[in-house]
Amino acid sequence: MKKTLVALLLVATLLLSCFSMAGCGKKAQENFELNTGATYDGSEVELTFYHTMGANLREVLEKYITKFNELYPNIKITHSQVGSYDDVRDKIATELTVNNQPNIAYCYPDHVALYNLAGAVITLDEIISSKAEVKRADGTTEILGFTDEQIDDFIDAYYQEGKEFEGGKMHTLPLSKSTEVLYYNKTFFDQHGLKVPTTWDEMEEVCEKILKIDPKCIPLGYDSEANWFITMTEQLKTPYTSATGDRFLFNTKENQAFVKRFAEWHKKGYVTTEEIYGSYTSGLFTNLKAGEARSYMCIGSSAGASYQRPTKNANGKYPFDVGITTIPQADASNKKVISQGPSLCIFNGTEQEVLASWLFVKYLTTNVEFQAEFSMTSGYVPVIESVADHPVYSQFIKNANGGDNITALSAKTCLEQKDAYFVSPAFNGSSEARDQVGQLLQYCMVQYKTAKDVDAMIDKAFKDAVAECEYMS
Repeated sequence: MKKTLVALLLVATLLLSCFSMAGCGKKAQENFELNTGATYDGSEVELTFYHTMGANLREVLEKYITKFNELYPNIKITHSQVGSYDDVRDKIATELTVNNQPNIAYCYPDHVALYNLAGAVITLDEIISSKAEVKRADGTTEILGFTDEQIDDFIDAYYQEGKEFEGGKMHTLPLSKSTEVLYYNKTFFDQHGLKVPTTWDEMEEVCEKILKIDPKCIPLGYDSEANWFITMTEQLKTPYTSATGDRFLFNTKENQAFVKRFAEWHKKGYVTTEEIYGSYTSGLFTNLKAGEARSYMCIGSSAGASYQRPTKNANGKYPFDVGITTIPQADASNKKVISQGPSLCIFNGTEQEVLASWLFVKYLTTNVEFQAEFSMTSGYVPVIESVADHPVYSQFIKNANGGDNITALSAKTCLEQKDAYFVSPAFNGSSEARDQVGQLLQYCMVQYKTAKDVDAMIDKAFKDAVAECEYMS
């Protein structure tokens, strides 16, 4: 209910902003259009950048702002950590009402869909294709837009995410990404001759075997109910949402069937989730306390690999080795894994502000040195393929293991499955759809144990979720 009220307030606030700004002539609320041949002219420009970086990542960012300023000394960049991703969204939504938004910000697609109620985010297509020349302070030049080689260097699914909006125009560029991976207790699996599951059928079989070996355990923890639901619709090629026409399409018999299946798993004690467990399920996976429940598998963020590693014992060794692999699939010919992690968007402003913002965003997303260092520091994966050839990053991946170098092992898994990534359509209401399907799955898992008519309970839960989405949009 709290999320619903917050979302309603944000939407209402931005809609009021749209009406109040109509016709007032404020530059920041107009749709930016690149003038023919326009380029950054060396003017002094002050930019603000909102993100969620902790201290270690801010150090990396500062280092590369300094390097960027060697090329463009008149572009002054002030950056601010603004809590969580949702905190960034909420702060910007409020600031848009008084025309005080930043120039650049971390974003997710549904955030951008919200900002666009006020027409606040520029589309990048014209700038990307621009061949106008930009002069740097060191005497060199670059074209304003991307070269063909730079576009080809992006991991395709990450780049295409920027187009997942109505109209198909580019609204964002990827900065660093994560996904979901399957963490498993490799020591336990080896000891008992268990096969690491590659399909959901195999997952069910191995959960049954593990529970027989350790009756007190919960074999699998899954951190995000929403991700699980959305991923299954992609793997099964069943409807979820659409950016055009009817928006909320997920109430189908096929989708009800997999929800019922996973609810049965929960009843049998095979699986728990973050919301049901009450915390990230990595806590269950790394728990070694005698007499307490634990898990032997966890599906969670690739960026959280260090939290999936148990604490070293008194001998300075890890109690068990962690294995990391891709999540199970429904169909080997249609491998799908969700793409997550922050992208960057640019807000409307003066021509020189927008072009200066673009040059900085371009620098962060295409600079191999930055992408390598940022990725190794953050645990996220780089968004350009050429980072794999960077000598330091290449050695980082070669040293991957389930102990001290577990973040490298996670990144290696992510890079190996780059062709399987997907993103969902972004529109006003897509965030609510995500919340609703996550709550739907959780509710059905919990209610399955006591429901007198399981099918009727699941059917009603789906209908209620769609109705809530339609109400919120």
